This record gives sequence, C-alpha cells and structure tokens, in this order.
Amino acid sequence: MQTLVCGKSKQIKIDSEGVFTIIGEKINPTGRKKLAAALAEGNLDYVKELATNQVNAGADILDVNVGVPGLDEVTLLPQVVKMLAEAFDIPFCLDSPNPQALAKALAITPGKPLVNSVNGKQESLQAILPLVRERGASVIGLTMDEAGIPKDADGRVKVAGKILEAAAKYGIPAEDVIIDPLVLTVGAESQAGTVTLRTIEQVRKEFEVNINVGASNVSFGLPERDTINAAFLALTIGAGATCAITDPIKFTRVLRAVDLLRGKDAYAVRYVKYCRAHPLEEKQ
Repeated sequence: MQTLVCGKSKQIKIDSEGVFTIIGEKINPTGRKKLAAALAEGNLDYVKELATNQVNAGADILDVNVGVPGLDEVTLLPQVVKMLAEAFDIPFCLDSPNPQALAKALAITPGKPLVNSVNGKQESLQAILPLVRERGASVIGLTMDEAGIPKDADGRVKVAGKILEAAAKYGIPAEDVIIDPLVLTVGAESQAGTVTLRTIEQVRKEFEVNINVGASNVSFGLPERDTINAAFLALTIGAGATCAITDPIKFTRVLRAVDLLRGKDAYAVRYVKYCRAHPLEEKQ
C-alpha cells in the first residue's frame, strides 16, 4: 500500500513495502515551553529553525502543531504553514483537532498534505473527513472512540475498521488513511507496548493500510527515554508500521539502520550516506 503526500515540489511515498517514513515531531508546543513562548510572541524564526534542523536530520514530512492555550489557532496555523511552505518543499502534516484551523491551513498548504488526525468518534469523523476529502489530502486515524482507547488489540482494530469505513463513505480511498494504533506508557501499564504491536500486526493483516506510530509516549515517566523509544521504533517496524511521528535528530540513524537490516537499503547506500553527513561526535 502506498500513500502519496506532497509538498511544494517534493513527493513522499509512505509505502508498506518501502523504507520507513519519518514525520518530524518538534513543531509541537506540547511539553516544549520554548516553542510555546515563541508562538505566543509571534517568533516564527524559532519555528523555522526547528524545521530546518529536522529537515537536515532526515525528516521526510514535518508535523505542524501550534496548539497553545489562549492563542488563536485559526489564524496562527495558516500563518505558520505559509511561512514554512515558502522556506521548504517538504510535505506537511497539519496537526490540529480544530476543524476551522485545519480548513484555513489546508486552503494554503501546497501539494498534498497529511492531516493529523481523525478518530472513531462520530463528531470527529463528521468534522474532519469532509475537509480531507475536499482537499484531496491524506489523514491519520487514531484508534479511539467515544469509549476512549480500547485496552486490547481487537478493540483498536475494530475502531480502525470504523474509521476506514467512514472514510470510504466520504470517498476517501484506503490508501489515504494511515492508521495509528496508539501507545500508552509502559511505565504505567507493562503490556501497553505489546498491545500496540499486536494492533499493528492485526491492522496490517486485515486492512493492508499504512500504519503510523507516535513512539515517544511509550517511555513517558521513565529514565533513558531515548533508549526505550529507539527499541520500540524497531519493534513497531518489525510488526508492520510504515511511518512515525518522532524526533529525526535522535532517531534517523537508528531508522536508517533498521531499513538496512530489513533489506531496504541496497549496498547500505542510504545508511552510509547518512553516517557520512552526520558523523557522531568522538567521545573524549
């Protein structure tokens, strides 16, 4: 299954048979006080800096979230997207639960963007899917509904089916729906990672669609989070995930190595090229 997303000139194929796609997570003020302050001050130079660092580190797509309490997201999200679109040709993942903000931003986003996200709640399906269809975009579907996040894989797969069925009714093809199985921290629930992995496997088998993960949630509240996140990313890829909203600065090297070990990098060309362009600092 291939999901095509496009920027001003750059095209990215999220491909179940191809290399892993990296969606840069850093333009999101949740838990990032410096970014929240910059957005509140209208300091878009800092947003551009975050984008530049992620693109240079290997991000294929940029997630763009400006959700700061008290700020006018309907005005701010299009403003940030416009600035980024003038500076980068990379595709964007518009990250907002606000339909009005999404509508405004989608109208000025070049190419074919990705929307993050819709879920199984009727309110969400009815608000987000028409925007996705009208714009001809792709969308991430979160496996949660009015009852919350199902505790088992079967429940999450059922919600995935509900989202895909609703999308089809709006004329959105399955290749434009990327399912996110969701992950909770293993610090609070030791089986949380296992449930996510089982969900990935079942969604891949039943629907054959592309699958996204937000890997950082798995390590919340635990020490050495990068170690857990890197290990979990590798496990999700083995289970069938095809893209992740993650930190390209920390994890592109790991993800290039995973692609190499999966036979997706002939003669290690991508891995070696990345290592040469991003040498590790020598230990003192």
